[in-house]
Amino acid sequence: MPRIAARTTTALLTAALAAALLGSAPAWSVPPGGTATGNTAAGSTATGSAPPVKAPVRQVEVFAEDGSISRAQAPAASPYVAAPAQGVAPLRGDGDVTPLVSGGDPATKLDVVVIGDGYTAQEQQKFLTDAAEKWREMTAVEPYATYRGLFNVWAVSAVSPESGVTGDPDQATVRHTALGSYFWCDGVERLLCVDEKAVEGYAAKAPQADLVLVVANSAKYGGAGYNDVTSPLGYEGIATVAGGNAKSGQIAVHETGHSLGKLADEYAYDGQGTYQGDEPAEANISTLTADRMRQQGTKWSRWLGQASPDGGTVGAYEGGGYYPAGLYRPTENSIMRSLGREFNLPGREAMIAGFYRHATPLTSPTATGSWLTAADRLTVDLPVPGTRLRWFLDGRELDRLRGRTALDLADLKLTGPHTRPHLLTAVATDPTPAVADPALRANLTAALSWLVTR
Repeated sequence: MPRIAARTTTALLTAALAAALLGSAPAWSVPPGGTATGNTAAGSTATGSAPPVKAPVRQVEVFAEDGSISRAQAPAASPYVAAPAQGVAPLRGDGDVTPLVSGGDPATKLDVVVIGDGYTAQEQQKFLTDAAEKWREMTAVEPYATYRGLFNVWAVSAVSPESGVTGDPDQATVRHTALGSYFWCDGVERLLCVDEKAVEGYAAKAPQADLVLVVANSAKYGGAGYNDVTSPLGYEGIATVAGGNAKSGQIAVHETGHSLGKLADEYAYDGQGTYQGDEPAEANISTLTADRMRQQGTKWSRWLGQASPDGGTVGAYEGGGYYPAGLYRPTENSIMRSLGREFNLPGREAMIAGFYRHATPLTSPTATGSWLTAADRLTVDLPVPGTRLRWFLDGRELDRLRGRTALDLADLKLTGPHTRPHLLTAVATDPTPAVADPALRANLTAALSWLVTR
Protein backbone atom coordinates (compact mmCIF):
# COMPACT_ATOMS: atom_id res chain seq x y z
CA MET A 1 0.00 0.00 0.00
CA PRO A 2 1.43 3.44 -0.89
CA ARG A 3 2.60 5.49 2.10
CA ILE A 4 0.03 8.33 1.62
CA ALA A 5 -2.86 5.89 1.30
CA ALA A 6 -1.67 4.01 4.38
CA ARG A 7 -1.52 7.23 6.39
CA THR A 8 -5.03 8.16 5.25
CA THR A 9 -6.46 4.75 6.16
CA THR A 10 -4.80 4.86 9.58
CA ALA A 11 -6.12 8.37 10.24
CA LEU A 12 -9.66 7.37 9.28
CA LEU A 13 -9.59 4.25 11.45
CA THR A 14 -8.23 6.28 14.38
CA ALA A 15 -10.97 8.87 13.91
CA ALA A 16 -13.62 6.16 13.75
CA LEU A 17 -12.35 4.54 16.96
CA ALA A 18 -12.25 7.88 18.77
CA ALA A 19 -15.74 8.75 17.55
CA ALA A 20 -17.08 5.39 18.69
CA LEU A 21 -15.58 5.90 22.13
CA LEU A 22 -17.19 9.35 22.31
CA GLY A 23 -20.55 7.99 21.22
CA SER A 24 -20.75 10.21 18.14
CA ALA A 25 -20.78 9.60 14.40
CA PRO A 26 -17.48 9.54 12.51
CA ALA A 27 -16.20 12.74 10.95
CA TRP A 28 -17.02 11.72 7.39
CA SER A 29 -20.72 11.06 7.96
CA VAL A 30 -23.00 12.53 5.34
CA PRO A 31 -25.25 15.55 5.88
CA PRO A 32 -28.97 14.79 5.93
CA GLY A 33 -29.98 13.67 2.45
CA GLY A 34 -26.42 13.76 1.10
CA THR A 35 -23.74 11.32 0.05
CA ALA A 36 -20.39 11.29 1.76
CA THR A 37 -17.79 12.98 -0.37
CA GLY A 38 -15.15 15.48 0.57
CA ASN A 39 -11.48 16.03 1.17
CA THR A 40 -9.65 14.07 3.81
CA ALA A 41 -6.50 15.36 5.47
CA ALA A 42 -4.45 13.63 2.77
CA GLY A 43 -6.48 15.14 -0.05
CA SER A 44 -8.59 12.10 -0.98
CA THR A 45 -12.33 11.47 -0.58
CA ALA A 46 -14.26 9.17 1.72
CA THR A 47 -17.63 7.53 1.25
CA GLY A 48 -20.11 5.89 3.58
CA SER A 49 -23.51 6.21 5.15
CA ALA A 50 -24.39 8.37 8.10
CA PRO A 51 -25.35 6.61 11.31
CA PRO A 52 -27.97 8.48 13.30
CA VAL A 53 -26.68 11.09 15.71
CA LYS A 54 -28.00 10.32 19.19
CA ALA A 55 -27.53 13.58 21.01
CA PRO A 56 -29.65 16.18 22.78
CA VAL A 57 -31.33 18.70 20.51
CA ARG A 58 -32.25 22.31 21.12
CA GLN A 59 -34.16 25.07 19.42
CA VAL A 60 -31.96 27.34 17.30
CA GLU A 61 -32.68 30.28 15.05
CA VAL A 62 -32.38 30.15 11.25
CA PHE A 63 -31.81 33.24 9.11
CA ALA A 64 -32.98 33.58 5.52
CA GLU A 65 -31.25 35.83 2.99
CA ASP A 66 -34.34 38.05 2.83
CA GLY A 67 -33.87 38.83 6.54
CA SER A 68 -36.67 36.63 7.85
CA ILE A 69 -36.02 34.45 10.89
CA SER A 70 -37.43 31.08 11.91
CA ARG A 71 -36.60 28.25 14.31
CA ALA A 72 -35.42 24.68 13.89
CA GLN A 73 -34.05 21.74 15.88
CA ALA A 74 -30.28 21.26 16.10
CA PRO A 75 -28.23 18.52 17.78
CA ALA A 76 -25.90 19.68 20.51
CA ALA A 77 -23.18 17.46 19.00
CA SER A 78 -21.88 17.50 15.45
CA PRO A 79 -21.01 14.35 13.51
CA TYR A 80 -18.30 16.25 11.62
CA VAL A 81 -15.84 17.07 14.42
CA ALA A 82 -12.30 16.06 13.49
CA ALA A 83 -11.37 13.36 15.98
CA PRO A 84 -7.85 13.83 17.42
CA ALA A 85 -5.40 11.29 16.05
CA GLN A 86 -3.84 9.17 18.78
CA GLY A 87 -0.14 9.79 19.41
CA VAL A 88 0.02 12.80 17.09
CA ALA A 89 1.13 16.25 18.28
CA PRO A 90 -1.57 18.96 18.30
CA LEU A 91 -1.82 20.99 15.11
CA ARG A 92 0.48 24.01 15.09
CA GLY A 93 -1.22 27.14 16.39
CA ASP A 94 -4.29 25.32 17.64
CA GLY A 95 -5.76 27.18 20.62
CA ASP A 96 -3.68 30.32 20.13
CA VAL A 97 -5.41 33.46 21.43
CA THR A 98 -5.01 36.77 19.59
CA PRO A 99 -6.44 40.01 21.02
CA LEU A 100 -8.31 41.78 18.21
CA VAL A 101 -9.54 44.57 20.50
CA SER A 102 -7.72 45.24 23.77
CA GLY A 103 -10.05 47.43 25.78
CA GLY A 104 -8.63 46.59 29.20
CA ASP A 105 -8.90 44.22 32.13
CA PRO A 106 -11.44 41.45 31.33
CA ALA A 107 -13.00 42.06 34.75
CA THR A 108 -14.08 45.52 33.58
CA LYS A 109 -14.93 44.74 29.94
CA LEU A 110 -17.45 42.74 27.94
CA ASP A 111 -15.39 39.97 26.38
CA VAL A 112 -16.29 38.63 22.95
CA VAL A 113 -14.64 35.36 21.93
CA VAL A 114 -14.46 34.67 18.20
CA ILE A 115 -13.55 31.09 17.22
CA GLY A 116 -12.76 30.02 13.67
CA ASP A 117 -13.75 26.72 12.11
CA GLY A 118 -12.65 25.15 8.86
CA TYR A 119 -9.42 27.15 8.77
CA THR A 120 -6.23 25.13 8.36
CA ALA A 121 -2.91 26.08 9.95
CA GLN A 122 -2.02 27.96 6.76
CA GLU A 123 -5.32 29.89 6.86
CA GLN A 124 -5.15 31.35 10.35
CA GLN A 125 -4.35 34.84 9.06
CA LYS A 126 -7.48 34.57 6.91
CA PHE A 127 -9.42 33.65 10.04
CA LEU A 128 -8.10 36.73 11.87
CA THR A 129 -9.10 38.90 8.92
CA ASP A 130 -12.59 37.37 8.79
CA ALA A 131 -12.99 37.72 12.57
CA ALA A 132 -12.02 41.40 12.48
CA GLU A 133 -14.48 41.98 9.62
CA LYS A 134 -17.36 40.38 11.56
CA TRP A 135 -16.60 42.63 14.52
CA ARG A 136 -16.52 45.65 12.20
CA GLU A 137 -19.96 44.67 10.87
CA MET A 138 -21.33 44.32 14.39
CA THR A 139 -19.98 47.68 15.55
CA ALA A 140 -21.53 49.43 12.56
CA VAL A 141 -24.88 48.94 14.34
CA GLU A 142 -25.99 50.98 17.35
CA PRO A 143 -25.58 50.76 20.24
CA TYR A 144 -22.38 48.79 19.47
CA ALA A 145 -20.98 51.74 17.53
CA THR A 146 -21.13 54.11 20.49
CA TYR A 147 -20.16 51.53 23.12
CA ARG A 148 -17.32 49.69 21.38
CA GLY A 149 -14.92 50.96 24.08
CA LEU A 150 -16.56 48.62 26.59
CA PHE A 151 -15.37 45.50 24.74
CA ASN A 152 -12.44 43.15 24.47
CA VAL A 153 -12.41 40.86 21.45
CA TRP A 154 -10.38 37.64 21.56
CA ALA A 155 -9.76 35.50 18.49
CA VAL A 156 -9.17 31.82 19.29
CA SER A 157 -7.53 29.77 16.56
CA ALA A 158 -9.15 26.38 16.10
CA VAL A 159 -6.91 24.71 13.52
CA SER A 160 -8.81 22.28 11.31
CA PRO A 161 -7.23 19.46 9.29
CA GLU A 162 -9.42 20.41 6.33
CA SER A 163 -10.33 23.74 4.78
CA GLY A 164 -14.00 24.72 4.58
CA VAL A 165 -17.05 23.20 6.23
CA THR A 166 -19.51 20.41 5.54
CA GLY A 167 -22.39 21.33 3.24
CA ASP A 168 -20.44 23.92 1.24
CA PRO A 169 -20.73 24.18 -1.73
CA ASP A 170 -23.37 21.44 -1.80
CA GLN A 171 -25.15 18.99 0.46
CA ALA A 172 -22.83 16.15 -0.50
CA THR A 173 -19.62 17.86 0.62
CA VAL A 174 -18.14 16.63 3.90
CA ARG A 175 -15.17 18.08 5.74
CA HIS A 176 -14.10 17.25 9.27
CA THR A 177 -13.12 20.36 11.21
CA ALA A 178 -12.24 21.46 14.73
CA LEU A 179 -15.81 22.50 15.63
CA GLY A 180 -17.67 20.27 13.19
CA SER A 181 -19.53 23.15 11.50
CA TYR A 182 -22.07 22.06 8.90
CA PHE A 183 -24.80 23.51 6.71
CA TRP A 184 -28.03 21.59 6.07
CA CYS A 185 -28.52 21.12 9.80
CA ASP A 186 -32.05 19.79 10.41
CA GLY A 187 -32.40 19.65 6.62
CA VAL A 188 -32.17 23.46 6.27
CA GLU A 189 -29.43 24.56 3.88
CA ARG A 190 -28.67 27.91 5.51
CA LEU A 191 -28.66 26.52 9.08
CA LEU A 192 -24.99 26.36 10.16
CA CYS A 193 -24.62 24.16 13.25
CA VAL A 194 -21.61 23.35 15.43
CA ASP A 195 -20.56 20.98 18.17
CA GLU A 196 -21.30 22.76 21.47
CA LYS A 197 -18.74 20.78 23.48
CA ALA A 198 -15.98 21.65 21.01
CA VAL A 199 -16.99 25.33 21.12
CA GLU A 200 -16.84 25.27 24.92
CA GLY A 201 -13.32 23.80 24.84
CA TYR A 202 -11.96 26.55 22.63
CA ALA A 203 -13.86 29.37 24.34
CA ALA A 204 -12.21 28.33 27.61
CA LYS A 205 -8.81 29.28 26.17
CA ALA A 206 -9.69 32.99 26.12
CA PRO A 207 -9.16 35.07 29.29
CA GLN A 208 -12.95 35.53 29.62
CA ALA A 209 -16.01 34.67 27.54
CA ASP A 210 -19.18 36.76 27.75
CA LEU A 211 -20.23 36.31 24.11
CA VAL A 212 -19.16 33.58 21.68
CA LEU A 213 -19.13 33.93 17.90
CA VAL A 214 -18.14 31.04 15.63
CA VAL A 215 -16.84 32.14 12.23
CA ALA A 216 -16.87 29.39 9.61
CA ASN A 217 -14.51 29.37 6.64
CA SER A 218 -17.21 29.78 4.04
CA ALA A 219 -18.71 32.43 1.80
CA LYS A 220 -22.06 30.62 1.72
CA TYR A 221 -24.87 32.52 3.42
CA GLY A 222 -25.93 31.03 6.72
CA GLY A 223 -25.65 30.88 10.47
CA ALA A 224 -27.45 29.84 13.61
CA GLY A 225 -28.46 31.30 16.93
CA TYR A 226 -28.02 29.15 20.03
CA ASN A 227 -29.77 31.49 22.44
CA ASP A 228 -30.66 29.10 25.26
CA VAL A 229 -27.13 27.86 26.01
CA THR A 230 -25.90 28.13 29.59
CA SER A 231 -22.15 27.63 29.87
CA PRO A 232 -20.01 27.16 32.99
CA LEU A 233 -17.73 29.80 31.45
CA GLY A 234 -20.50 32.40 31.75
CA TYR A 235 -21.54 33.00 28.15
CA GLU A 236 -25.23 32.53 27.45
CA GLY A 237 -25.37 31.92 23.73
CA ILE A 238 -23.48 31.05 20.56
CA ALA A 239 -23.88 32.69 17.16
CA THR A 240 -22.49 31.01 14.06
CA VAL A 241 -21.78 32.95 10.88
CA ALA A 242 -20.02 32.47 7.56
CA GLY A 243 -16.77 34.42 7.63
CA GLY A 244 -16.79 35.24 3.94
CA ASN A 245 -20.39 36.35 3.62
CA ALA A 246 -21.14 40.07 3.71
CA LYS A 247 -24.60 39.64 5.29
CA SER A 248 -23.64 37.39 8.17
CA GLY A 249 -22.63 40.04 10.70
CA GLN A 250 -26.28 40.91 11.30
CA ILE A 251 -26.88 37.38 12.56
CA ALA A 252 -24.50 38.02 15.45
CA VAL A 253 -26.18 41.34 16.24
CA HIS A 254 -29.62 39.70 16.44
CA GLU A 255 -28.31 36.90 18.64
CA THR A 256 -26.73 39.29 21.11
CA GLY A 257 -30.16 40.88 21.40
CA HIS A 258 -31.08 37.67 23.20
CA SER A 259 -27.89 37.03 25.16
CA LEU A 260 -27.10 40.62 26.19
CA GLY A 261 -30.39 42.47 25.89
CA LYS A 262 -32.53 39.55 27.11
CA LEU A 263 -34.87 40.52 24.29
CA ALA A 264 -37.57 38.33 22.84
CA ASP A 265 -38.02 37.60 19.17
CA GLU A 266 -40.51 39.96 17.59
CA TYR A 267 -41.52 37.68 14.72
CA ALA A 268 -44.54 35.36 14.65
CA TYR A 269 -45.78 32.17 13.00
CA ASP A 270 -49.19 32.24 11.29
CA GLY A 271 -50.30 28.93 12.79
CA GLN A 272 -49.29 29.70 16.36
CA GLY A 273 -52.65 31.13 17.38
CA THR A 274 -53.32 33.65 20.15
CA TYR A 275 -51.09 34.03 23.20
CA GLN A 276 -52.93 33.17 26.42
CA GLY A 277 -50.13 33.28 29.01
CA ASP A 278 -48.88 35.72 31.65
CA GLU A 279 -47.12 38.99 30.91
CA PRO A 280 -43.68 38.09 29.45
CA ALA A 281 -40.54 39.13 31.29
CA GLU A 282 -38.76 40.39 28.16
CA ALA A 283 -38.64 44.15 27.68
CA ASN A 284 -39.83 44.15 24.06
CA ILE A 285 -43.02 42.07 24.08
CA SER A 286 -46.18 42.58 26.10
CA THR A 287 -49.80 41.57 26.45
CA LEU A 288 -50.66 45.27 26.92
CA THR A 289 -51.97 47.67 24.31
CA ALA A 290 -50.36 51.10 24.10
CA ASP A 291 -53.19 52.70 26.12
CA ARG A 292 -52.97 50.14 28.94
CA MET A 293 -49.18 50.35 28.93
CA ARG A 294 -49.36 54.14 29.27
CA GLN A 295 -51.93 53.90 32.06
CA GLN A 296 -49.85 51.40 34.03
CA GLY A 297 -46.48 53.03 33.31
CA THR A 298 -44.95 49.66 32.44
CA LYS A 299 -42.84 48.06 29.70
CA TRP A 300 -41.90 50.60 27.03
CA SER A 301 -44.42 53.26 28.13
CA ARG A 302 -41.61 55.85 28.39
CA TRP A 303 -40.90 55.44 24.66
CA LEU A 304 -44.47 55.53 23.33
CA GLY A 305 -44.94 58.03 20.51
CA GLN A 306 -41.22 58.59 19.91
CA ALA A 307 -39.50 58.11 16.57
CA SER A 308 -37.48 54.87 16.63
CA PRO A 309 -34.12 54.28 14.88
CA ASP A 310 -35.51 51.20 13.11
CA GLY A 311 -38.16 53.38 11.46
CA GLY A 312 -41.63 54.48 12.43
CA THR A 313 -42.99 55.36 15.85
CA VAL A 314 -42.94 53.35 19.07
CA GLY A 315 -46.38 51.95 19.81
CA ALA A 316 -47.89 48.50 20.29
CA TYR A 317 -47.93 46.40 17.12
CA GLU A 318 -49.68 43.06 17.38
CA GLY A 319 -47.59 39.97 16.71
CA GLY A 320 -44.38 38.88 18.42
CA GLY A 321 -42.84 36.21 20.58
CA TYR A 322 -43.88 33.70 17.84
CA TYR A 323 -47.60 34.55 18.28
CA PRO A 324 -49.51 36.52 15.62
CA ALA A 325 -52.09 37.62 18.19
CA GLY A 326 -52.21 38.35 21.92
CA LEU A 327 -48.68 39.81 22.13
CA TYR A 328 -47.44 43.24 21.05
CA ARG A 329 -44.03 44.50 19.94
CA PRO A 330 -42.74 48.11 20.14
CA THR A 331 -42.25 48.83 16.41
CA GLU A 332 -43.17 47.42 13.05
CA ASN A 333 -39.82 45.85 12.14
CA SER A 334 -36.68 45.94 14.28
CA ILE A 335 -33.66 43.64 14.10
CA MET A 336 -35.40 41.34 16.58
CA ARG A 337 -37.97 40.70 13.84
CA SER A 338 -35.79 40.61 10.71
CA LEU A 339 -32.13 41.13 9.78
CA GLY A 340 -30.85 44.29 8.14
CA ARG A 341 -32.56 46.54 10.69
CA GLU A 342 -31.64 48.55 13.80
CA PHE A 343 -32.71 47.91 17.37
CA ASN A 344 -35.85 49.82 18.29
CA LEU A 345 -35.74 52.23 21.25
CA PRO A 346 -36.72 49.68 23.95
CA GLY A 347 -34.27 47.19 22.41
CA ARG A 348 -31.43 49.72 22.33
CA GLU A 349 -32.08 50.54 25.99
CA ALA A 350 -31.96 46.85 26.91
CA MET A 351 -28.73 46.34 24.98
CA ILE A 352 -26.94 49.21 26.73
CA ALA A 353 -28.10 47.87 30.09
CA GLY A 354 -26.74 44.47 29.01
CA PHE A 355 -23.36 45.97 28.12
CA TYR A 356 -23.09 47.43 31.59
CA ARG A 357 -23.88 44.12 33.27
CA HIS A 358 -20.45 42.99 32.09
CA ALA A 359 -18.49 46.24 31.74
CA THR A 360 -18.02 49.45 33.69
CA PRO A 361 -17.99 53.12 32.61
CA LEU A 362 -14.91 53.87 34.71
CA THR A 363 -11.55 52.11 34.95
CA SER A 364 -8.05 52.98 36.13
CA PRO A 365 -4.62 51.40 35.83
CA THR A 366 -4.20 52.13 39.55
CA ALA A 367 -5.98 49.52 41.64
CA THR A 368 -8.86 50.82 43.71
CA GLY A 369 -8.02 50.97 47.42
CA SER A 370 -4.34 51.72 46.76
CA TRP A 371 -2.46 54.03 49.14
CA LEU A 372 -1.08 57.00 47.26
CA THR A 373 0.88 60.11 48.18
CA ALA A 374 0.94 63.70 46.96
CA ALA A 375 3.89 62.76 44.75
CA ASP A 376 1.79 60.35 42.67
CA ARG A 377 -0.12 60.90 39.46
CA LEU A 378 -3.51 59.20 39.02
CA THR A 379 -5.30 58.50 35.75
CA VAL A 380 -8.71 57.07 34.95
CA ASP A 381 -10.28 55.90 31.69
CA LEU A 382 -13.75 56.66 30.35
CA PRO A 383 -14.44 54.15 27.56
CA VAL A 384 -17.75 55.69 26.46
CA PRO A 385 -17.83 59.15 24.83
CA GLY A 386 -19.77 61.74 26.77
CA THR A 387 -19.36 60.09 30.18
CA ARG A 388 -19.44 62.60 33.03
CA LEU A 389 -16.67 62.44 35.64
CA ARG A 390 -16.73 63.95 39.15
CA TRP A 391 -14.14 63.88 41.94
CA PHE A 392 -14.75 63.79 45.70
CA LEU A 393 -12.29 64.23 48.56
CA ASP A 394 -13.50 62.94 51.91
CA GLY A 395 -17.06 63.08 50.58
CA ARG A 396 -16.94 66.67 49.29
CA GLU A 397 -17.01 67.29 45.55
CA LEU A 398 -14.02 69.05 43.97
CA ASP A 399 -15.81 71.06 41.29
CA ARG A 400 -12.57 72.34 39.78
CA LEU A 401 -11.52 68.76 38.88
CA ARG A 402 -14.76 67.84 37.12
CA GLY A 403 -14.06 65.97 33.87
CA ARG A 404 -10.29 65.59 34.43
CA THR A 405 -9.01 62.08 33.72
CA ALA A 406 -5.44 62.72 34.99
CA LEU A 407 -4.52 64.22 38.36
CA ASP A 408 -1.25 65.22 39.93
CA LEU A 409 -2.20 64.49 43.53
CA ALA A 410 -0.17 67.43 44.77
CA ASP A 411 -2.95 69.58 43.25
CA LEU A 412 -5.26 68.30 45.99
CA LYS A 413 -3.36 70.49 48.48
CA LEU A 414 -3.99 68.13 51.36
CA THR A 415 -3.82 69.42 54.92
CA GLY A 416 -3.52 67.79 58.32
CA PRO A 417 -1.03 65.22 59.64
CA HIS A 418 1.17 63.52 57.05
CA THR A 419 -0.05 60.10 58.17
CA ARG A 420 -3.75 60.93 57.98
CA PRO A 421 -5.36 59.22 54.94
CA HIS A 422 -7.85 61.08 52.77
CA LEU A 423 -10.44 59.27 50.67
CA LEU A 424 -10.31 60.27 47.01
CA THR A 425 -13.21 59.04 44.87
CA ALA A 426 -13.92 59.27 41.14
CA VAL A 427 -17.55 58.87 40.02
CA ALA A 428 -18.43 58.35 36.35
CA THR A 429 -21.94 58.41 34.88
CA ASP A 430 -23.09 57.70 31.34
CA PRO A 431 -25.83 60.30 30.75
CA THR A 432 -27.19 58.68 27.58
CA PRO A 433 -30.83 59.51 26.85
CA ALA A 434 -31.12 56.02 25.30
CA VAL A 435 -31.72 54.57 28.78
CA ALA A 436 -34.87 55.99 30.34
CA ASP A 437 -35.73 53.36 32.96
CA PRO A 438 -34.39 54.52 36.38
CA ALA A 439 -33.86 50.89 37.43
CA LEU A 440 -31.54 50.35 34.46
CA ARG A 441 -29.76 53.68 34.86
CA ALA A 442 -28.32 52.55 38.19
CA ASN A 443 -25.74 50.43 36.35
CA LEU A 444 -24.61 53.42 34.27
CA THR A 445 -22.69 54.89 37.24
CA ALA A 446 -19.45 53.54 38.71
CA ALA A 447 -17.05 54.78 41.40
CA LEU A 448 -13.41 54.10 42.26
CA SER A 449 -11.66 55.17 45.49
CA TRP A 450 -8.09 55.50 46.73
CA LEU A 451 -6.44 56.56 49.99
CA VAL A 452 -4.11 59.54 49.70
CA THR A 453 -1.66 60.92 52.28
CA ARG A 454 0.47 64.09 52.22
